[in-house]
Amino acid sequence: MATSVFAVFMVATVALGLFAVRGRGGSGGGGGGLAEWSVGGRSLGTVFIWVLMAGEGYTSFSYLGAAGWGYNYGAPVMYVVAYMSCGYAVGYVVGPMLWDYARRHGLVGISDMVAHRYGRPWLGAAVAVLASVFLLPYIQLQITGMGVVVSTVTYGAVSLEWAYFMAFAVTTGFVVVSGLRGSAWVSVLKDVLVIGTLGFLAVYVPVHYFGGYGALFGRLVAERPEWLTLPGHGGGGLGMGWFASTSVLNALTVVIFPTTVAGYLGARSADALRRNAILLPAYNVLLFVPMLLGMAALFVVPGLTGAGSNLALFKLVVDSLPAWALGLIGVAAALSSIVPMAVFMLVIGTMRGRSVLSLVPGWSAGERQKLASQVVVVVAGALALVMTYTVPNTLVRLSLISYEGMAQLVPMLLLGLVWRRMTLVAAVSGLVVGVAAVCAFVFTGNDPVWGVNAGMVALGMNLAVALAVAWGGPREADGRPDAEVLAADPLVSGPG
Repeated sequence: MATSVFAVFMVATVALGLFAVRGRGGSGGGGGGLAEWSVGGRSLGTVFIWVLMAGEGYTSFSYLGAAGWGYNYGAPVMYVVAYMSCGYAVGYVVGPMLWDYARRHGLVGISDMVAHRYGRPWLGAAVAVLASVFLLPYIQLQITGMGVVVSTVTYGAVSLEWAYFMAFAVTTGFVVVSGLRGSAWVSVLKDVLVIGTLGFLAVYVPVHYFGGYGALFGRLVAERPEWLTLPGHGGGGLGMGWFASTSVLNALTVVIFPTTVAGYLGARSADALRRNAILLPAYNVLLFVPMLLGMAALFVVPGLTGAGSNLALFKLVVDSLPAWALGLIGVAAALSSIVPMAVFMLVIGTMRGRSVLSLVPGWSAGERQKLASQVVVVVAGALALVMTYTVPNTLVRLSLISYEGMAQLVPMLLLGLVWRRMTLVAAVSGLVVGVAAVCAFVFTGNDPVWGVNAGMVALGMNLAVALAVAWGGPREADGRPDAEVLAADPLVSGPG
């Protein structure tokens, strides 16, 4: 029964993604061209932007990692709610700025923006390659997450290997054809299931196992008090300094994350983004459910260790719910892998197809860029799938620096778009120092550094070097007017 429910919804997912682009043929920058495929023709309204960006932020981590962190550490996992809510506040300002800059100059991603701002196509290609390295582990993690969920909720009827392939096939199927618009439509289905299933679990688990929330919290306070305060169970440097620095770093990073920017650029207007920034924090309320249920699992399924703790939420319900209900929960968790994975693949395809292959003579036309981007989507997904089967630990290690590494693009992109004096040499120097510092800290086991997130320390070094070179180095005269180099005031509504 659970397997049948899952199969029906996977078919519906592909059909919905393909249905999203009915009647949108054409070529060039609109219609069926690159802009329509990669940023939804810049025509998505508040509702679609809301579900798309909520879907991109609400990944399989929300079902697996959040519950696992709650099970293993407790309170430190609340940093996810903190940084996402703060990130939406930052996005209220940054989102309209990036949207307007990209719309005025016909750009479709952060690599385009960097190339245009500094007047160097090769720099956009370099940023595309760097960002792809940081994004590829996320595709692999979503493939792995979906595989674990599907195998668990189907009681092993679908093996991990087939579940991995299913994640790749379903996502690639509708992304290549329907692009960002298809992801937005599938996000609607995902959000209905996520809200419904987590709302149900938020009531069912405490009542079924403990008799209510009062009894659950009573046991936590009496038997597991360290799970309710920082640094949580086991210490590990996850104290107040780590919590605050990680929340600030991720809040700054999430607004320039390529997948977030894809959501920004798909909007119909800057006002749609502002409304979206106001509404999105409400979605974060759902994140408390897997975090809390992870702590509840301490009493129901004690003794989970290693990767097994990530299944804490599913271990709670796999034997206590009917198969069809478990199947629906599995579908919601699987779609929470598919939607963000689709956006990750789309962004990698757009950046590499637009920025890297555009350096090749004859590949600058819109339709060729779109074709190249679609090919890159398939290749990136296939590479992540193969590495999931063969060398999963390689990408897991890369994922350790993904967010902290992406944070090093903040000065180059955001500061560069509002400050004309930020030169090419300054931006690149800061980026090199920041990325090198992140790699050094993380791969030598020095994260946190003095109780602070290593990415924040590296970002400070990045910014210091960039400012020193910008002020002390030669000025650049590119001959372009400020309107082409700098972003407009994000708090002033522009055309549209």
